[in-house]
Amino acid sequence: MKIKKRKKILSLLLTLFVVASIPACNGGSDIKSSEAVKDSVEHSEEKSVVLQESSQNNKVSSEAELPQSAEESSKAIDNADSLGFPEEWQDNGIFSSKYKMAYELVENMSTEEKVGQLLLARCPTVDAVSEAKEFHIGGYILFGRDIDGRTKNEITAEVRSCVSSQDIPMIIAVDEEGGTVSRLSWNKELTDKPFKSPRELFDDGGIQAIVDDVKNKCELMKELNINTNLAPVCDISKMPGDFMYDRSLGQNPDITADYVGQYTKASQENGISVTLKHFPGYGNNVDTHTSVAVDKRNYETFLNNDFIPFRAGIDAGAHMVLVSHNIVECMDKNNPASLSPKVHEILRNELGFTGIIVTDDLAMDAVDDYVTDHSPYTYAVLAGNDMLCVTDYVQAYNDILDDINNGVIDIDLINHAAMRVLAWKMIKNML
Repeated sequence: MKIKKRKKILSLLLTLFVVASIPACNGGSDIKSSEAVKDSVEHSEEKSVVLQESSQNNKVSSEAELPQSAEESSKAIDNADSLGFPEEWQDNGIFSSKYKMAYELVENMSTEEKVGQLLLARCPTVDAVSEAKEFHIGGYILFGRDIDGRTKNEITAEVRSCVSSQDIPMIIAVDEEGGTVSRLSWNKELTDKPFKSPRELFDDGGIQAIVDDVKNKCELMKELNINTNLAPVCDISKMPGDFMYDRSLGQNPDITADYVGQYTKASQENGISVTLKHFPGYGNNVDTHTSVAVDKRNYETFLNNDFIPFRAGIDAGAHMVLVSHNIVECMDKNNPASLSPKVHEILRNELGFTGIIVTDDLAMDAVDDYVTDHSPYTYAVLAGNDMLCVTDYVQAYNDILDDINNGVIDIDLINHAAMRVLAWKMIKNML
């Protein structure tokens, strides 16, 4: 409020000075000129304040990410309107208090920088820092190969270098579900024993045991400068033969929803963003890493079962939702969920998710049979994803740029997604 008052006073004094210096014979035309001067001063000063605030906060923080208040949302709308912010982009969502600054940053970025922010790339084994800088990569995902056999200091130093490799700090993510998918805790340099799966923890001590475990994971991740977990698994699976069985909680929708909601709150209150996966719900489908999974269940099944845990995580403020490559026939018979505009519309409009939508890894075999005219990366952008999990980030980067230049991808899609990614980073105190 003090900044706004100072701006108004400065603007008023400047206007009075200009008007006082105008000869009376100049009439209305020069009054219009004084208004233009006033508008220019206000815009320049506002931009200066935004950039100063962004610069002062240009650090990675381990502080808890708290939801914004209704008052902050209202201010965000007013501020966005004053910048010519597209009205249809204002969703009053979990990042909307930062839309004003994020939008202005996007307006001053090159197309290449914007495209890079959409990439959540598998961390390369060599030249990770220089590659991040060259392709303006929005985030890296760490896998076992990036962790195994390395000390905590070695991992921390390299991750810190990646995060700070460019003006806009990187998201550093990891699949730390516990159990069969545990990238960090299999390294004895980091933990005494591997993290248990949610199912094991629940059987031992219920939801509270899971919450305690989440807090321990968060502490380890923050020590390593990791800021995002690609967990929890929200899928419902009770059959031992299901591909997702070992990774799921193994309980009914209501208990799973309680687990997801409390997991989300515990993690994000301790500074680590969560990723709800695998939307719209994996069910008993086969592994999409190696084959196509076709889900023939009706829509009511998703409404009454699969969506319930996702709704709980969204209501708890989850920052990210990962979309699977399953073909869900009741939603879209022709496209994997990750490449389907219809599935994304359901997630946005019916479940009310306003955070980051990210694909599962687009290198998976389940995608190949469903891309024809354009690359999977282009289809993923057109579907409505904000970030793309990619192994071949160079190909993804070039394909998206080519299709922007060819007119296949509207630059507004890139601007909107990049703005949301930057607003997320601001909420996380990274900018």
